[in-house]
Amino acid sequence: MNLRVRLRPILFIAVLLAAWQIAISRSSVHLLPGPWGVVGGIADLVRHGVLFKYIVASLFRVTWGFVLAVVIAVPLGLAIGWYRRAEMAFNPIIQLLRPISPLAWIPIAILWFGVGDLAAIFLIFLGCFLPLLLTAINAVRSVPTVYINAGRNFGLSSFELIRRVLYPAVTPQLIVGLRITLGIAWLVVVAAEMIAVNSGLGFLIVDARNAGNRYDLVVAGMVLIGIIGLLLDMGIRSLENIKSSRWSYSED
Repeated sequence: MNLRVRLRPILFIAVLLAAWQIAISRSSVHLLPGPWGVVGGIADLVRHGVLFKYIVASLFRVTWGFVLAVVIAVPLGLAIGWYRRAEMAFNPIIQLLRPISPLAWIPIAILWFGVGDLAAIFLIFLGCFLPLLLTAINAVRSVPTVYINAGRNFGLSSFELIRRVLYPAVTPQLIVGLRITLGIAWLVVVAAEMIAVNSGLGFLIVDARNAGNRYDLVVAGMVLIGIIGLLLDMGIRSLENIKSSRWSYSED
């Protein structure tokens, strides 16, 4: 039974690829490549030695922007959620900045940092910071008061209360927030690379379009973005196996 369940996604992907190939072969206008054309585009990138370079460039920017956002937003969000007065003070500016798309900051990012990695990292940081901050704040606010009171009744110090009560209680929500935010980071880096840098998978898509309508490379870039995004999500999901967070997830 488990084998059949695991094979279903593979069979579904195979059906989609077959339908894609049939649609392309029966089309009178061959603007888009078929699956084998995309494979050939990826092989072409490998032959020219740019595939690994572009993937590493994108992952480098995502890693720095995402990690900086986690290091700053999560502790700050936990502190704001823990102290009611801090939440009242910061909430207006948070709600003011929250609707602004990270891509709206592209002109300012280029003005401050120029065309390069720093501009892209800054945009990724902005795209991740507020979602993580709000996730941490809401995670603290959702902790049942009875947990906090029970810890205090047992004489736990503030540090022990945070380590033994608050941290296990908020970890499941933080993991969900990390998954969502990492997806946002991957979206932002692709968009930023189309404008603010001259390397990476986003740049590959735009450059292939402008350098002779190489749509095989365009679709190849899209496929690579999807595969890497899936692998990153699987990596974050592995955090659900941490002992302190497994209590919130079913065994299914």
